[in-house]
Amino acid sequence: MRVRPPAVAGAFYPDDAVLLAGNVDGYLADAERHPELAPRALVAPHAGYLYSGPVAGSAFATLRGAAGRFRRVVLLGPSHYVPFAGLALSSADAFATPLGRVPVDAGAREALAGLSQVLLADAPHEREHSLEVELPFLQRTLGEFRLVPLAVGEASDEQVAQVLARLTGEGDGETLIVVSTDLSHYHSYDTARRLDQRTSAAIEALRPEAIGDLDACGRVPLRGLLAWARTRGLAATCLDLRNSGDTAGPHERVVGYGAYAFA
Repeated sequence: MRVRPPAVAGAFYPDDAVLLAGNVDGYLADAERHPELAPRALVAPHAGYLYSGPVAGSAFATLRGAAGRFRRVVLLGPSHYVPFAGLALSSADAFATPLGRVPVDAGAREALAGLSQVLLADAPHEREHSLEVELPFLQRTLGEFRLVPLAVGEASDEQVAQVLARLTGEGDGETLIVVSTDLSHYHSYDTARRLDQRTSAAIEALRPEAIGDLDACGRVPLRGLLAWARTRGLAATCLDLRNSGDTAGPHERVVGYGAYAFA
């Protein structure tokens, strides 16, 4: 079995399983409850847990009680280290975290066959944290599930939406989409709040064209998600909107974080 090992355990989040589970459970417990939501997709941040964990908890807390309901998770995040065109699907059989292994959905390759924007490549996944940091939250809320890990390079909204459509047929209630992205980077606290509120309004209005290149590091999968959600008639709900100045950092240079559910 080819296993993609954790790359940022002990840095972005604890490498001890007990401590990690306790941290994640704490973020989930502290999050506001939204029992009226049954999300088909989520957006969550991917910084170190000290900074973005509370906001990520707001997104994944909507999955309380969803264990057994979602049997597959399509997880998309930006490629921070390896530039390429398209969406890279890992060839690994499983992704590992300190909480255990998550099997990769073997059927995804066949489902995505013929899409020129999808490539089978492991290099974008080797060091990438944007997908990895979401996995412990999914493990603690969903239990067992199959993963479709997609690191996203340069792609159009339509190309990303096409991939999502291929992986989520009509009436498919067992597949959850998760897009991993942070929002604005390294502005002052007040500037970041203003920029992120504008981006948040675009997300809630399902307007991918209103999200600029500097508004979110995961803007490519995010814009594709919005395009897909619009075709499905979904509504976006902002669950949390904060930045590192609100959680654990200084106010001089902050990173923005948002949590959203699509239902």
